[in-house]
Amino acid sequence: MEPNSPSASDSGDNTTPATTIVSDSGDATTRATALTERNLTVALGVTPRQIAAVARLLAEGNTIPFIARYRKEQHGDLDEVKIAAIQERLTYFQELEERKETILRSISEQGKLSDELAAKIVACDTKTTLEDLYLPYKPKRRTRAMIARERGLQPLADLLLAQVMETDPETAATSYISEETGVDSTTMALAGARDIAAETIAENAEIRGFIRTAFAERGEITSAAVEPLPDQPTKFEQYYDFREPIAKIPSHRFLAIRRGQTEGVLRVRLEVEAEPLIEHITELAAVNPDSPFAEHLKLAVDDAYKRLIAPSVEVDVLVEAKLKADADAIAIFGENLR
Repeated sequence: MEPNSPSASDSGDNTTPATTIVSDSGDATTRATALTERNLTVALGVTPRQIAAVARLLAEGNTIPFIARYRKEQHGDLDEVKIAAIQERLTYFQELEERKETILRSISEQGKLSDELAAKIVACDTKTTLEDLYLPYKPKRRTRAMIARERGLQPLADLLLAQVMETDPETAATSYISEETGVDSTTMALAGARDIAAETIAENAEIRGFIRTAFAERGEITSAAVEPLPDQPTKFEQYYDFREPIAKIPSHRFLAIRRGQTEGVLRVRLEVEAEPLIEHITELAAVNPDSPFAEHLKLAVDDAYKRLIAPSVEVDVLVEAKLKADADAIAIFGENLR
């Protein structure tokens, strides 16, 4: 398995200063405007010229009501709803472009910014995809894998990930028992190696992208009443035992469920059948059933999915669904004003 993680090929002569890469596409505001044009031209039925005009007027400090009422000749008579939608996307992409600059600079300072990685970062058009690429290079809190590395277990994890055939796990782990590092048994050594392998798998951008797509396409949003049930009836009673595919749920219903969660009445989850996803990760990790390390790698895959990937992807997909539902609500409101 070749995880999306730092490697020797990402350093040395291949490094490229972040500022050089970013400046090739203009400043963050210009790039944000271009991304907004690509994303909203069809969705809102507006032209690139209108988006550029709104971006300029907002940058000058004008309010949305002022722009809608007194600058019609510049933006082509857009209403407040469409101007607000343009502003929201401009803000999103401005933040995205600024985050790209920060990430490029961070990886460059680590000496790990290859041309290929830089190109992928510059091409990102969502925050989640960008953060997936940055994850292997992001300064981490003290994780289980970090502790295992401090105990000198990275080489054992490399054997596990490579699924070597020449030695069995117990024999390989014996040489890592050390009073100095605090590894007191082969069981402890192998557990640490699995922690490293799980983090490596979880930081693979291809795997995270696959799981995120699966959650968005196959996931079911569920809601239940927070115990104990309220004494008085609430407007969320129809969602006390609710389930619907997130890809099909109407925006107004999704937003109602989220309001119930915000008000502390509903407990909301995004659920997806785990087993097929774990099987697919196992395939991507190229588990060799004939390797003596196969069972350890399977355990690492299971841990990577359940502990490190699924919880964060669930949050990401719900956030993206909220943004989409908000945009849909704005569009519907705008249509109703006509």
